[in-house]
Amino acid sequence: MKDRTSHRIVIVGGGAGGLELACRLGRKAGHSVKATVTLVDENLTHLWKPLLHEVAAGSLDPGTEAVDYLALGRRHGFRFRLGKMEGLNREKKQIRLAPVRDELGREVIAADTVSYDTLVLSVGSRSNDYGIEGVGDHCLFLDTRLQADRFHEILLKRFLKLQYQGGSEAQRTLVVAIIGAGATGVELAAELYSVAHRLVSFGFDHLPATKPIQVVLIEKSGRILSELPERVATAADRQLRKRGIIIHTGAAVEKISADGVTMQDGEFINTHITAWAAGIKAPDFLKDLDGLETNRLNQLVVRQNLTTTRDKAIFALGDCAACPRSGSDGLVPPRSQSAHQQARLLAGSLIHRIQKKPLPEFVYRDYGSLIYLSRSAVGNLMGNLAGSWFVEGRLARLVYSFLYRSHQWAVHGSLRTVLITVSDFLTRRARPRLKLH
Repeated sequence: MKDRTSHRIVIVGGGAGGLELACRLGRKAGHSVKATVTLVDENLTHLWKPLLHEVAAGSLDPGTEAVDYLALGRRHGFRFRLGKMEGLNREKKQIRLAPVRDELGREVIAADTVSYDTLVLSVGSRSNDYGIEGVGDHCLFLDTRLQADRFHEILLKRFLKLQYQGGSEAQRTLVVAIIGAGATGVELAAELYSVAHRLVSFGFDHLPATKPIQVVLIEKSGRILSELPERVATAADRQLRKRGIIIHTGAAVEKISADGVTMQDGEFINTHITAWAAGIKAPDFLKDLDGLETNRLNQLVVRQNLTTTRDKAIFALGDCAACPRSGSDGLVPPRSQSAHQQARLLAGSLIHRIQKKPLPEFVYRDYGSLIYLSRSAVGNLMGNLAGSWFVEGRLARLVYSFLYRSHQWAVHGSLRTVLITVSDFLTRRARPRLKLH
């Protein structure tokens, strides 16, 4: 029989922050406090979002890295509910879930509601097309694993078509335009270059050996990686140009069509594939969610303790939250380290809420930024005593790998993360270096 005295914590969104929070709280529920933890997500599996560019390029098989929510729930003591949130009733303290349908549109799970005592929204972000004509119809995106899988499928078919067609070397070179030179765009550009040259050794010998791909990176601002320190951006720019990647900065897009990109200055760039990585916003359903306050990017406005401004029973974290940055007029940046820190805070805050104790305030700590450029990396590390350190090459790659292991540590625990790391090391040589299906 269901225990009605148990405090119901519902977390919507199983990204990095939401899943880490569910795992931490699930382990505490029933021990520190009497609570049930339910994680709601529209997918059955989780994949760390910073890996999606590798899935798209084909250098990472998502089947080896994705983890099952149901299995994690059983292991860590939380419940999993499959569904996509589409509405909220704050008076009844219920969220509304859309029906789940199969690939043919047939209803598998009927629309339903889930009741809560405390609600945490961690639904991440989506690409922001800024209303530019043709983006939705002709661009590929990297917001979800499904989109990354579709990107990879289209990429592979394009390469296959060029492999078996005649013509000059220029006609057999795949042209990919990437709009937006933030972290996602820059990392995708480097990964595509690496994969294309590896394909030649995998039997795609009709592709031009020296130039199987031409990547064009387009950025509206004055430099790539405009949100990161200039030294990091300069090092990344140098590495990309050394690989032959064309970079256009200070370049605004007018519209996207099936065969290319039209710039505001009138230039037209012919492309086989156009990828959009120019900006983010929170999901559209948040902008009119039963009276909760949002900003122009649909982000939920939250207080320093991560409660929404109009409902103390509702929290938000990660990319979907507009959280004030302590000691400044800005907001906490939409990065994976932000969601990780907020999840760690909320794991204790929600216990305090149940125990009717004051909630601590969130203070963001910038530990630096790393950009993965296929087999290389650049970035800066921040320390309380040492200041900022620029890192590049093998050391940067090692630190970047540690970030992913930290996420696995929060989700799986220390022992399983060690076992996963050892397993990855032992099986690396047995796995194919490219996913060709």
